[in-house]
Amino acid sequence: MDLKLENKLLLGANKLNLDIDKLRLSQLLSYMQLLLKWNKVYSLTAITDPEEVITYHLLDGLTLVKYLNNAGFNMVSNTILDVGSGMGIPGIILAICGFSVTVLDSNHKKTSFLSQVKIELGLKNLTVVNARVENYKHIDKFSIVTSRAFAELKLFVDLTKHLLHDNGYFLAMKSQKVVEELDKITGYSSEIIEVHIPETHDKRFLVKIKVDEKHYSNS
Repeated sequence: MDLKLENKLLLGANKLNLDIDKLRLSQLLSYMQLLLKWNKVYSLTAITDPEEVITYHLLDGLTLVKYLNNAGFNMVSNTILDVGSGMGIPGIILAICGFSVTVLDSNHKKTSFLSQVKIELGLKNLTVVNARVENYKHIDKFSIVTSRAFAELKLFVDLTKHLLHDNGYFLAMKSQKVVEELDKITGYSSEIIEVHIPETHDKRFLVKIKVDEKHYSNS
């Protein structure tokens, strides 16, 4: 692997105050290689420059890892669902970093890619599901339902609320129109967390959405 790319990823992770060990560093870079390889046939991402993949995919996904670490998320007892996972952001990044993750997408080509990533990286804590989210059922509901560029917040919540644990929350990765989209949602409390991708000036937000306690008690 190109040392320049390795150093770029390590530097970005350090700026996020994340300690990435050698195994996870290797897995992240191997994931990038697989993404670029499969992208030639499956068109998984418009970004094809390895350095930009590190910035706008790997480090973007790692901002969510930073948030969950700071929030004290228990990765032993809690599970995460990444809806409309596509090429695997943030789901693959979360799985590499030790979280128990299910990645879901209705596109068979994309889930074929995700399954190959699971096999080649040995991610036993990753489950890949090919299904439409509104039709997907799961015995144990998820602690967090997340997505990146899946849908507007109201549709995201409406399509996935049957999969969220009563004490869980939605955590959407957004880049714009956050307040406008939140205004369309009722019965939920929300928090907007601004995050920063190292080496960029782009604004990114995590939108945390929970069932409003008053609404829940009256439902």
